[in-house]
Amino acid sequence: MRFDLTDMRLFLSVVECGSLTQGARTMHLALASVSERIASMEAALGAPLLERNRRGVRTTAAGDALVRHARSILGQVEVMRGELRTYATGLKGRIRLLSNTAAMAAFLPPQLCRFLAAHRDLSIDLEERPSAEIVQTLVDRRADLGVVADITDLGTLQTHLIARDQLVVVVGQSHRFAQQADVAFADILGEPIVGVADTALETHLAERASRLGRQLDYRIQLRNIEHVAMHVEAGIGISILSAGLAGKLCSDVVVLPLAEAWATRRLYLCARDFAALTPHAGLLAQQLRQGAP
Repeated sequence: MRFDLTDMRLFLSVVECGSLTQGARTMHLALASVSERIASMEAALGAPLLERNRRGVRTTAAGDALVRHARSILGQVEVMRGELRTYATGLKGRIRLLSNTAAMAAFLPPQLCRFLAAHRDLSIDLEERPSAEIVQTLVDRRADLGVVADITDLGTLQTHLIARDQLVVVVGQSHRFAQQADVAFADILGEPIVGVADTALETHLAERASRLGRQLDYRIQLRNIEHVAMHVEAGIGISILSAGLAGKLCSDVVVLPLAEAWATRRLYLCARDFAALTPHAGLLAQQLRQGAP
């Protein structure tokens, strides 16, 4: 059984369009040619890939499997082409790095600046993602490295501790907590919360609240950290953030440490296998480990 890339692109086109005719038109091929190619694929496989009816076509179980694998293979081909294309622009390597919000706010920027200054021929594709999503992306081999908080299940990934991050409470100047040295988590549970869109942190805090038989009262959840501070300053509620993020706030708010020991989070550099990294990703991993406090 041999399917080439054109076969797979053609098959996906037909499936996504829902008909042989539209799939042929999308691929700029004659309908007879498309029919013949798919018939040849089915003959090579020894099983039907499509069920034909008056409304068009739909995949069989074998067709569903081919769709899954074809998308994966074609996706890898595009990744390969993108990486090889960098040679034409003078870059000798690209590294895909994913980071959670806390590391992106404080630890990573100076480290990445030093790395890129030292390696002029390398480039980094950096994306901010929730920790749980980063773990799954690494497991699926769709990124080289990730930085996540220890409040996420790291599964089978290899890890190195690279930073620590304190959770803090952000309140308005007139709030009753504003004159305190710190804030106990139990005291927060009766307060309206302005949340930051961080799925891993939200899950972690919900778990801690449930241990006390309570839950957090989110009035709103926002992605932009300055928007969070704006709502806190206006008295909409209080917020729980990483110290790295809170340190960048320009608003007139008060930042207090969360009193509990568990409020100190550890940030880990993760990979499926550090020994199997590409040479340039290995260089970045080494830089981040050396930069750990």
